Amino acid sequence: MEEPELATAFEEQRPRLVAVATRALGSAADAEDAVQETWIRLNRHGGEGIDNLGGWLVRVIGRICIDMLRSRTARAESTFDPWATDPVVTEDVEGPEETTMLADSLGLAMVVVLESLGPEERLAFVLHDMFAAPFAEIGPIIGRSTDAAKMLASRARRKVQGVPQPTGEWGQRREVVDAFLAAAREGDFDALLRLLDPDVTWHRHTARGHVVQVGANEVLAAVRRGDPGRLEARRVSVNGEPGILVWGPNGRPVALMSCTVADGRLVEVISIVDPARLARMALPGSDVGTA
Repeated sequence: MEEPELATAFEEQRPRLVAVATRALGSAADAEDAVQETWIRLNRHGGEGIDNLGGWLVRVIGRICIDMLRSRTARAESTFDPWATDPVVTEDVEGPEETTMLADSLGLAMVVVLESLGPEERLAFVLHDMFAAPFAEIGPIIGRSTDAAKMLASRARRKVQGVPQPTGEWGQRREVVDAFLAAAREGDFDALLRLLDPDVTWHRHTARGHVVQVGANEVLAAVRRGDPGRLEARRVSVNGEPGILVWGPNGRPVALMSCTVADGRLVEVISIVDPARLARMALPGSDVGTA
């Protein structure tokens, strides 16, 4: 197959490859690296004798992803942090690029759970449950038998089942986050209670570690401690879902929140309040800081 024809065929498969790698690796940058390496291997192969190009490419990118996951685990085996992958944060505006990113991304809550899985568990689950790859093909990719691949995916599935899933239209979920922001600015605690699930789970990633609190009163207490007059907060997109970014008086980010909305209420909030981590992340700018 000539290179231009091969490149055209590869580009037709690119969206699926990006989606597989993004879900497997939890990082858009790592996913792009994996897709580029997949193209290099296809170009080197030449495409001759490949009956099912889509299947061949998924197997190749699967092997690349498992190697990257194993390498990541080996580097961090003594300091494993399930929050190590930074979320993708952008302005929350609706358009073609944002719609594509939403389709390719995973909510931060799911990313955190996937980061806690072993490389083989993670890839077996992603390939089978998210992309319907047969276990007979997954086994060789992760270096396990078909039955072992099936068991790994089942074990991962049990861990993932506890992750709250957003419900309702995307626009409706954004409206709930907007209403939460407005109620917090106005100090309307009755409205906040209506917007928070009574058993809302609040994960906080601080400079000292990961803290989990349960209950609407915990979130309300944090809002009461805040000073809306000195802070700027607005809705952003966090891994394709509505979230909130907060800046201090100097225009520096002080908190990032990912919100899971189900049945018109916030059921889970994941917040990053570690100043060092926020400083290194690529975040939208503050209106105050950029004015």
